[in-house]
Amino acid sequence: MRILLVSQMYPGPSAPDLGTFVADLERALAARGHELERAVVDRRGGRGRYLELARELARAARRFRPDVVYAHFLVPTGLLAALETRAPLVVTAHGQDVENARVHAAVRAATRLTARRADAVVAVSNWLRRRLEEAVPEARGKTSVVDCGVDLERFAPRDRAAARAEVGWHPPGTGFLCVGSLIERKNVLRLARAFERHGEGSLVFLGDGPLRGALAARPGIRLEAAVGHDAVPAWLAAADVVCQPSLAEPFGLATLEALACARTVVATCVGGPAEFVTPEAGVLVDPEDDDALVEALARAAARPRPNLAAREAALPHALEVQAGRIEEVLARAAGRRRR
Repeated sequence: MRILLVSQMYPGPSAPDLGTFVADLERALAARGHELERAVVDRRGGRGRYLELARELARAARRFRPDVVYAHFLVPTGLLAALETRAPLVVTAHGQDVENARVHAAVRAATRLTARRADAVVAVSNWLRRRLEEAVPEARGKTSVVDCGVDLERFAPRDRAAARAEVGWHPPGTGFLCVGSLIERKNVLRLARAFERHGEGSLVFLGDGPLRGALAARPGIRLEAAVGHDAVPAWLAAADVVCQPSLAEPFGLATLEALACARTVVATCVGGPAEFVTPEAGVLVDPEDDDALVEALARAAARPRPNLAAREAALPHALEVQAGRIEEVLARAAGRRRR
């Protein structure tokens, strides 16, 4: 197939970690023999970037003449693809785009237009599919669930001692790691308090955000700046337990990547992680229950290191498997329009 990939997030020179999951899936589809062209935003911020994307999208559609357009995010990317192209359209919802549609009437109207025009919609979890279909009736009956997938070669079990030497982290006792933005939704302050009550080991926050100051100078807690996606596997391998107790997580890619590295996880029960974190692989927790989070840290710290059950839980979500499922959705959309 000739696939025109459209995304408002894509790695670029100034933002190499932006939308890496989109680029990974693009490579996997290309490896399956498809020809891809792209129209993407590969930087953070910047006035007029969506106007530029619309122009690039229109040019690419005329030049490339795709069999199917594959857009990531419902609005604005999916909307632009709906308005600027005539080819069959598949749109993946990732999370914030659905929440925006649920909260803002204007965004909901735009999302309904996108879903109406789309030949198929993809949600990255069943939890997200349900929330989308509640807010956008046009998505009902045409939404499949396919997650982003994980590169099992890049995210794989490796020697913990070597990884700790590489990243320069030698925790006394259990090494807890949290990967992601330091924002309210990621629940980082509650995690910090739970770790302090747990009273053992070391906790690293790998990321930046407005709550950084509130986490600074806490005993046993270390703050590391956000790193490129290629550096994340070493940090995961250096950890014993990876903590993602977000208030809500539409999918939870960092959690899945930790599982692939054979690391036990503490993950939120609100959102996608409940669909792939098995009881042997980690501990699901109510993100607003302080006592439950303290208990979850203790239970996770007692799991095997490495935790091979975690790796086993990640296998069905291999990038190649998910690319095959996306390929089927795209092929059905393209074939339906031809008929």
